[in-house]
Amino acid sequence: MTTRRRALRWIRSNVELRTLLVLAMVVGGVWAFAGLAEEVIEGDTTTLDEALLLMFRTPGDLSDPIGPGWVEVMGRDVTALGGVLVLSIFTFAVAGFFAIRRSWGTVVYLLGSVGGGILISHSAKLLFARPRPELVPHGVEVITSSFPSGHSMMAAVTYLTLGVLVARVMPSRALKVYILALAVLMTVLVGVSRVYLGVHWPTDVLAGWLAGAAWAMACFLGARWLSRRGAVEPEAAAAEEPAVPTGETGPPGRR
Repeated sequence: MTTRRRALRWIRSNVELRTLLVLAMVVGGVWAFAGLAEEVIEGDTTTLDEALLLMFRTPGDLSDPIGPGWVEVMGRDVTALGGVLVLSIFTFAVAGFFAIRRSWGTVVYLLGSVGGGILISHSAKLLFARPRPELVPHGVEVITSSFPSGHSMMAAVTYLTLGVLVARVMPSRALKVYILALAVLMTVLVGVSRVYLGVHWPTDVLAGWLAGAAWAMACFLGARWLSRRGAVEPEAAAAEEPAVPTGETGPPGRR
């Protein structure tokens, strides 16, 4: 058995260590969000925000995002993936997945987790009330304040929370990785699209990612705690890869 395999097995067998690691990620995300918010309020991120925002514009024409016209159209399509309607569709679709499995406790927990995260996102925007960028024209209509990015945070809350809740009940390690990778990809694409369309400062998006990821990890911890009490579906153990016996490089021959 390789050192890596032994280390992974030891971590899996020490549940409390895994809990501490995830808890550290939650605390780290909240701490990073608070630090970034302080920098934004003091105006220390203005120069960086402006420089990064201008990177997405054609030099000499701030009304034109970089790339051909179809890229801007795709940007609007991608940014819609962080809208309330699309996120609601994904949330209820995954809730239906758990309902088919008769995991009613998980259904309730899932809806409460996503709903709570979205409520925090809206509350944070009202609290900070940062103006939208006026450096470049907006690619889509916006009516709320800028910090943190609502689309970015709601996408992180929804996709990452749904991702961790679905991945934890998948028995295959490959499926777990695939589901979580898709959740991260969707979250990143929505955030980048907000900057590309000029409706958010980059630090707005980063703050949304940090807060949303911290919330998703907190929901994961909550699901583990509830699963020990039988309130939600227990986590499936990742299937072990079959080990190849020493000195055997191919399929065994006939005996």
